[in-house]
Amino acid sequence: MAKSPELNPVLRSMPVYQPGRPIEEVARELGLPASEIIKLASNENPLGPSPAALAAMRDVLPKLNLYPDGNTFYLKQKLSRKLEIHPGNLILGNGSNEIIEFVGHALMRPDTEVIVSEYCFAIYPIIARLFGATCVSVPARSYGHDLPAMLAAVTPRTKVIFVANPNNPTGTLASNEAVLDLIEKVPEDVLLVMDEAYIEFLEEPADLLPLIRNGTRPNLLLMRTFSKIYGLAGLRLGYGIGHAELITDLEKIRQPFNINAIVQAGGLAALDDEDHIQRTRTNNAAGLRFFEDAFREMALEFVPSAANFVLARVGKGDEVFKALQRQGVITRPMAGYRLPEWIRISIGTSEENRRCLGALKQILAVGNRN
Repeated sequence: MAKSPELNPVLRSMPVYQPGRPIEEVARELGLPASEIIKLASNENPLGPSPAALAAMRDVLPKLNLYPDGNTFYLKQKLSRKLEIHPGNLILGNGSNEIIEFVGHALMRPDTEVIVSEYCFAIYPIIARLFGATCVSVPARSYGHDLPAMLAAVTPRTKVIFVANPNNPTGTLASNEAVLDLIEKVPEDVLLVMDEAYIEFLEEPADLLPLIRNGTRPNLLLMRTFSKIYGLAGLRLGYGIGHAELITDLEKIRQPFNINAIVQAGGLAALDDEDHIQRTRTNNAAGLRFFEDAFREMALEFVPSAANFVLARVGKGDEVFKALQRQGVITRPMAGYRLPEWIRISIGTSEENRRCLGALKQILAVGNRN
């Protein structure tokens, strides 16, 4: 019998990230027309991509025989002007997930620790385990980050702290004062990664860019993405903002041509489409009010959200998720985040939101009768 290669033993117990289910997969499984299914599972932009981005990407298609710009010069230049930082403070990734992986390569080893919150983005502990680091999960406070407790959990082995603000999957927001206090007190030899994937949905976000501009926090890395406000989740484009020396070292890890030509063109155009960004913000704010008002009326527990989704306590989360799916509404069950009684609903268009709420009310009413 042929002997298999000996794999990294970490892989035996490695969890697999489970994304929101694609429309096509649910259509095949349940025999539903794909056109009649709505997906409110993955915090995507319900208004679609920026029209300007779509046009720019089409223009690139005849040139796909050529390699893309390996240094993403123009995209970095535009981002640097928008953020008023030096291009040397920027690194681009195949989604923010790749930036997280860069951090793993650079700082995580079997003798190190990574601190996360109890209800954190699933990729943080997965990357920590991939590199053999110990993931220290700090109990949440009201479903959000307990930043003082996370700071108190730091040991000489701690190399990275991940804080998503607003947080995924709960939508909670740490105060600007609490975030700045954490940044001030985190040890210099610990990298604080502030995941700002949903920052564009905030009216008054903590502005941490001055700390990058003045170079006073070499242990601070900000992460942002084009997946949410810009509606480009399918392209996979994220970026890190940090001290120039840190970025230089992370660039040594980055694969050549990790941002393809179509992605670069789409990202460039999306940055200029302020109309699309504003329409997305307006739609999101209205959608959050719609669900939160409805949940209050239904006496349904929910977590007030600062992002583009809302977490609702529905009882048997997986059963409700499956029942919604049978009605052509894809949401996200939260058992994988140790919240088995909850589902997460991404904000859709007003029509999608009404359809989701109507189906949810019907399912919960049947469940209460049973």
